[in-house]
Amino acid sequence: MTVVKSTIPDSARQVTGEALQSTLVDLLGLSLIGKQAHWNIVGPRFRSIHLQLDEVVAAAREFADTVAERSAALGLPPDGRPETIASAFTLPGPKDGWVRDTEVVEVVVEALEAAIARLRERIDATEKPDPVTQDLLIAITAELEKQRWMFAAENVTGEV
Repeated sequence: MTVVKSTIPDSARQVTGEALQSTLVDLLGLSLIGKQAHWNIVGPRFRSIHLQLDEVVAAAREFADTVAERSAALGLPPDGRPETIASAFTLPGPKDGWVRDTEVVEVVVEALEAAIARLRERIDATEKPDPVTQDLLIAITAELEKQRWMFAAENVTGEV
């Protein structure tokens, strides 16, 4: 079996690989959080939030694929196995069973905020080792920040 060779030095590849793998875990986990909430949401805003969750899931899945392919292109096999995600995932998620629409919004905002904070750390970490990966992480962060804003706007009460 031949191994894909990286186009960047080994030290840069290690930093980049860690950033990509942890991003993959976060994105796959976000897609699972989104689907879990999507299936179990109840409340007067069910339909709008139900559909909005699909946007988060679609973005997370698309970016997960892009991140995994970037990793493979650098000669680093991505690991999206269920046991890897289950053992490494640390973002907050919904409780089991039915979840009120307001709780879904809170959980999704918290999960997105945590993912964004971790992405910003990875953006800093990959600046010198691999600006191409950094650029990818910046694009992911921008989309997740947009999704966070849209969910956070759902919970605004009173004057802004």
